Amino acid sequence: MAPDHSTNKPLVRNFEHLTRQDVASVGGKNSSLGEMIGGLASKGVAIPPGFATTSDAFWQFIDTNCLRDKIAQLIEQWSSGQATLAETGQAVRRLIVGGKWPEDAAAAIKTAYRQLSEKAGIKNLSVAVRSSATAEDLPSASFAGQLESYLNVSGEDQLLDACRRCYASLFTDRAISYRQTRGFDHLSIALSVGVQRMVRAGDRHGASGVMFSLDTESGFDQIVLINAAWGLGENIVQGAVDPDEYQVFKPLLNNRPDLVPIVQKKRGEKEIKMIYGDGETIRTRNVPTSRAERAAFVLSDEDILQLARWACTIEKHYGCPMDMEWAKDGTTGELFIVQARPETVHSRNTSAVIKTYDVGKKGRILATGHSIGDAAVTGRVCMIESAKDIDKFVEGSVLVTGSTDPDWVPIMKKAAGIVTDHGGRTSHAAIVSRELGLPAVVGTGNATYVLHTGQDVTVSCAEGDIGYVYEGVSEITTHTVDLAKMPTVQTNVMLNLANPAAAYRWWRLPSDGIGLARMEFVINNAICVHPMALVRYDQLKDEDAKKEIAKLTIGYTTKPDYFVDTLARGLASLCATVYPRPAIIRMSDFKTNEYAGLLGGDEFEPREENPMLGFRGASRYYSPQYKEGFALECRAIKKLREVLGFTNAIVMIPFCRTVAEAKKVLDVMGENGLKRGENGLHVYVMCEIPSNVILAAEFCKYFDGFSIGSNDLTQLTLGVDRDSRELADLFSEQDEAVKWMIARVISVARKEGRKIGICGQAPSDHPEFAKFLVSAGIDSISVSPDSFLPVKQNIVEAEGA
Repeated sequence: MAPDHSTNKPLVRNFEHLTRQDVASVGGKNSSLGEMIGGLASKGVAIPPGFATTSDAFWQFIDTNCLRDKIAQLIEQWSSGQATLAETGQAVRRLIVGGKWPEDAAAAIKTAYRQLSEKAGIKNLSVAVRSSATAEDLPSASFAGQLESYLNVSGEDQLLDACRRCYASLFTDRAISYRQTRGFDHLSIALSVGVQRMVRAGDRHGASGVMFSLDTESGFDQIVLINAAWGLGENIVQGAVDPDEYQVFKPLLNNRPDLVPIVQKKRGEKEIKMIYGDGETIRTRNVPTSRAERAAFVLSDEDILQLARWACTIEKHYGCPMDMEWAKDGTTGELFIVQARPETVHSRNTSAVIKTYDVGKKGRILATGHSIGDAAVTGRVCMIESAKDIDKFVEGSVLVTGSTDPDWVPIMKKAAGIVTDHGGRTSHAAIVSRELGLPAVVGTGNATYVLHTGQDVTVSCAEGDIGYVYEGVSEITTHTVDLAKMPTVQTNVMLNLANPAAAYRWWRLPSDGIGLARMEFVINNAICVHPMALVRYDQLKDEDAKKEIAKLTIGYTTKPDYFVDTLARGLASLCATVYPRPAIIRMSDFKTNEYAGLLGGDEFEPREENPMLGFRGASRYYSPQYKEGFALECRAIKKLREVLGFTNAIVMIPFCRTVAEAKKVLDVMGENGLKRGENGLHVYVMCEIPSNVILAAEFCKYFDGFSIGSNDLTQLTLGVDRDSRELADLFSEQDEAVKWMIARVISVARKEGRKIGICGQAPSDHPEFAKFLVSAGIDSISVSPDSFLPVKQNIVEAEGA
């Protein structure tokens, strides 16, 4: 029996009268808007007003036009093979678009629209018209992206037409196919239409985007991820534009008003923007962005923090991670939340197992982009450039295309991996790949140009934020860590991390902090420029290097600011992973030949016969040749701790040969605003030279702790080049002389009340070495994440011995 849709039931409801309990009446999207207006407007979250048509209005439309039986008949013809999906969908949509509005439904919509216009003081107010299915965003079903939305709709006739077309979108080919796959009755789901005052994001300086209250790849729940582009937001969702990306660390958002905990700012290309159309039939259109718009960040720091605070408020209200859309009015500069729904991928992941992938025997890099997921696969490319040709896709291939929309979902389900030219981490291709558990590299810019059908490739999302497409078939190995079986130990087990882009994947590991964060990795991979080439940019002789540096530093007031900002944010991502536990950051420890490889570096580095024992570590920091570069490192640490708020950062000085050198380094740090003991700053020293052991008690006067660098300490104790193949058999951290050195410095450190740890592979490879360290009284052992569990198990045996 058909539901009762008598006219005494409301056909239109204002958002402010809705709550999340009204999904059956107005769908997930509209009920969520009502929930926010009712529960969050008083807390400062701005949501544009509007109204929703009800499911009763939908059924009244269907029944007034006698469409129920006709639709059922058309669906049956498709199910029995008498018609194709395309023919069926087109026939049903034609019936709905050709239907007439019941008088009372049309009157209710017009009245609500007039009232909305009057409140705004604008005749024929411009509105956004969005579909909201009554089963939308349930844990077992997501209709997101399947239904249509219409922007910049004004006038009663345009509005009624847009609402009718939203109804018809319930029967797009993709929606019909989805319901059939999930076992939904096609005539049991109604459609509500949300009509919301347009935020003038399509005006000059207007912007919009998507925001998540967690990291979409790792599920790290202490981050707000924001994507932003100029103009209306459809381009971001469709993956047609490479947006800006910002990350904000939630625990520090409201600690102090002077903190700016934005841990990442990536400027996207933003080559096009969607603006308002210039007529009744053209509501929106895409235009190229200006060079200035491409070079600028879309949002100010104040806007980023405001959106992040709203994300936290919304998440707290709903009690779960959230997926939100926002818009910025181009005229007034006001920010608004225009949609919010529960995040559906990581919020349902209750697994206590971490699975990681390693890619070996990598071929040539063919393309790079945003990494979606953390897996890696090999496969044969199947390039499909148009949705018209999706029937040509070969199941199990790597799908390569420009961008995707919901029409592509059927073949995406059959793909081994996905690679696109366009899109960011919140594009359609990214969202669907994440839901399907497929590795995807999106926003490559050139995949359809450099790849070809039939080509064997490896798609790797196992190396952090950057995804790689390698030539050929690589060796992929997997590792699984069961957190539920993680033993408890007394000795602290910390992590060695270097790559900020991959740090979040380890947030679930119950580590005691970061024992070694390598600053030089951030400099080499994110900054790419020698610090002295930034300080003395005008003196550079290499014109090619100058052009590249100019390009990298666009948007910064001075060239050194680029170094400070990029380094501080890169280190912040590492610190955030373990906050508030300690993160020990080693100041730069490049060798001269490695420094020379940075942009502009060749002009500032001497040629050395043996860089391993040359101008490295502490000796550089007070030297006129690098002192200005070290000052930039200090400024970055100061910003990290005092502006971004990561006071868990500990500074560590590498390769400090003498006590006199220790004094010089601390003096230079002080000159640059980093004074040991001020604002809780601790300074450690690497123990990697015999002099550090011999004069350990003296070094204790200047440092708060030691970290044993077992590779260099072994090399310098035994006189063995650690890179020599011929002497490899002699290089052993378990040599009695080396163990004597380690035991000695541990003993002195404990006597002097200083922390001491070790960073190296030996405790995971050799249980007996872990036992030796524990028996010697080491405070912490720092290892690579994939060695975390074996080391814990070795320590369990050692502590129980």
